[in-house]
Amino acid sequence: MNIYLPIAEISVNAFTLLGLGGLVGILSGMFGVGGGFLLTPLLFFIGIPPAVAVATGANQIVASSVSGVLAHLRRRTVDFKMGIVLQIGGLIGAAFGVAVFNYLKSLGQVDLFVTLCYVVFLGIVGGLMFIESVNALRKSKRGAPPKRKQRNWVHKMPFKTRFRTSQLYISVLPPILVGFLVGILTAVMGVGGGFIMVPAMIYVLGIPTKVVIGTSLFQIITVTSATTMLHAITNQTVDIVLAVLLLIGGVVGAQFGTRLGTYLKAEQLRILLAVIVLAVCGKLALDLLLEPSELFSVSILKRG
Repeated sequence: MNIYLPIAEISVNAFTLLGLGGLVGILSGMFGVGGGFLLTPLLFFIGIPPAVAVATGANQIVASSVSGVLAHLRRRTVDFKMGIVLQIGGLIGAAFGVAVFNYLKSLGQVDLFVTLCYVVFLGIVGGLMFIESVNALRKSKRGAPPKRKQRNWVHKMPFKTRFRTSQLYISVLPPILVGFLVGILTAVMGVGGGFIMVPAMIYVLGIPTKVVIGTSLFQIITVTSATTMLHAITNQTVDIVLAVLLLIGGVVGAQFGTRLGTYLKAEQLRILLAVIVLAVCGKLALDLLLEPSELFSVSILKRG
C-alpha cells in the first residue's frame, strides 16, 4: 500500500515505513539510542531527500525515546538531574547545529556533509566500542575482578554537584559539553546522538550502565523535540505523513526493545550496538566509494 509524502514529494510503501519505525524503536529500547543513526541512512536508501530525512527522522526519535523512558521509569533507572544538565548543553548545541545545517543547505553541500559525518563518527565510535566491549566480555568470562573507577580530569573540574541516582560527584561542565556535541549531531545528522551519548556517559562521565540508557533517552526527548521545531520553522522540511508512520512503528518497537535488553549483559549489549554501528558505517562508505549507476540526474522544476 503506497502512500504519498507531500514534503518529500514521493510515494512510499506504508508498511515499509512502519517497519523502519519499529526497528528503530527496538534499538531505542535496547540500547538507549534514538536510532536516528540507522533510520536516517535507511530513509536515504528508499529515496527520501536528505533534508527531509534529517528533519523528520529527528521527530520519530522523540516518540521512540518517550516510549523507552516510560519503561525505564518503572525500573527507576533514569537520573533526572544528569538528564537536565545534558539537556542544557544539548539545546545550545541544537540551535548551533541548525544554523550550520541551513548554511550548508544554502551552499548545496548538505547531502555530502551529512554522509561524511555518518562515516567518520560511526566508524570511530563503533570501532572503539567494539574493542572495549570485547575486552570487557573476556575479562568477565575469566572472572577477573572489575577495576576500580579512577579519578580523571572530569573529577578535577570546578562546579561540582552530586548526582545521586548515578552515584557520582562531578563537575556539571563535562555533561554540558557532551550534551552540546550531541545537540549539534542531532541537528546536522538527524540522530538522537545516543551512539555518542551512551559511550561518553559510560567511559567519560563514569555513569553506571544500568542508569545510562534511561537517562540518555530522557535527554534525547527534549533535544530532538527542539531540533524538529527549529527545522520545521526554518526549513519547512518536516513531513507529517512520514513522521506519523514512523512514530507508530517506533512506539511499539521501543516496548519490545526494552524487554529484549533485559536478557543481555551490558557488555553483550555494547558489542551488538557496535556491530550495528559499524555495519551502517560500512554501507554508507561503500556508497560514497562506488560509482553510481546514474552519473547525472535531471530534475524538472514545476512552474505553477
